[in-house]
Amino acid sequence: MVQARFHRALDEIPEGAWNTLLPDDNPFVDHAFLAGLERHGCIDARTGWRPHHLGLYEGSRLIAAAPLYLKGNSHGEFVFDWSWAHAYEQHGLDYYPKLLCAVPYSPVTGPRLLTGRGADAQALRAASIAAIHAEAQRLGLSSAHLNFTGSEDTAAFAGSDWLPRFDWQFHWHNEGWRDFDDFLAALNHKKRKNIRHERMQVARAGVQCEIRHGDELDDADWQALHDFYLATFDDKGNYPALTLDFFRHLGTSMPRRVVAVLCRRGSGLVAGALLLRSSTTLYGRYWGCHEHVEGLHFEACYYQGIEYCLREGLTTFEPGAQGEHKVARGFLPVCTRSFHWIADARFRAAIAEALRQEAEMLNGYRDEVLEHSPFAHTATRATPSPFAPSIERKGVQ
Repeated sequence: MVQARFHRALDEIPEGAWNTLLPDDNPFVDHAFLAGLERHGCIDARTGWRPHHLGLYEGSRLIAAAPLYLKGNSHGEFVFDWSWAHAYEQHGLDYYPKLLCAVPYSPVTGPRLLTGRGADAQALRAASIAAIHAEAQRLGLSSAHLNFTGSEDTAAFAGSDWLPRFDWQFHWHNEGWRDFDDFLAALNHKKRKNIRHERMQVARAGVQCEIRHGDELDDADWQALHDFYLATFDDKGNYPALTLDFFRHLGTSMPRRVVAVLCRRGSGLVAGALLLRSSTTLYGRYWGCHEHVEGLHFEACYYQGIEYCLREGLTTFEPGAQGEHKVARGFLPVCTRSFHWIADARFRAAIAEALRQEAEMLNGYRDEVLEHSPFAHTATRATPSPFAPSIERKGVQ
């Protein structure tokens, strides 16, 4: 008999048992990444993240799991439902806490319902969704949510009463280019010239960029990377949740999956970017600088990453959420997905209609973005919304 249990810390689940259930090497659902957030003070009740991780057990054996949290706010999610919470408040109802299956502070698509690779994986995904739904009902919560679901998890919601939602991110895909010049040759003349100009600005400023993996960084490098991270959050007026100890933890627990771009002028670091990688994908995460250098943000966050992918044979570069400026640099829109169970039937109907209108607007936005594709011959891996096909417009495929 399968039994659902909920854990108040990921360390209650052995690392080996959790990681055995991972379908791929996406670093953000690795036990080391998620447990590190808890161990090193990045998430707790104070920040609105209370771990409530799901484990499905057959006897004492863990057969499925999901990173699950009781959320007291909507910070650090990147699937924005503040307006939903405001509507609840206006009607004298509590939206928080809600139940959220996600990776904190990480708008990265990947597996959320961890079921291994066996023949029963899809049945276990269905059982996991049912367990999350039942727990939200048992606790009397307003809602439950799964953010940035991968394709297999997405398929598990077919025919359910969970509301689908989508958005766009801008990703780079290797179309078989040999090196950076080969990639540039695929762009139109204006965009190719602009990228070369930006890279030349960095070189003329005397800044050199180098890439190191986590086991190639010393403590001074980690301190600098964290200082850059803090500077960015301070500049934007946001709360910097990730601690220096968490950064160091990534370097020791997944050293070859950490990729750092260090930007030096002379002997001093002026900027840096911290990225993670899997066997196929590079993920841009945290950037910062201590002085402004024209073109350096694009060099550290995009061009160094593209060159790294081409050298390492990675197929995809996901540089993070939002940012239309990425399009001119070879990043095209890709659909991200989330699913939402709303307990109150009246709010569920209202939110469903709002999502229908949002989907129509987002598909129109994609059309406009692709009109500005930088590629000389529009090859596109950009994907449309898989939802609400009745609103897909002609030409969106």
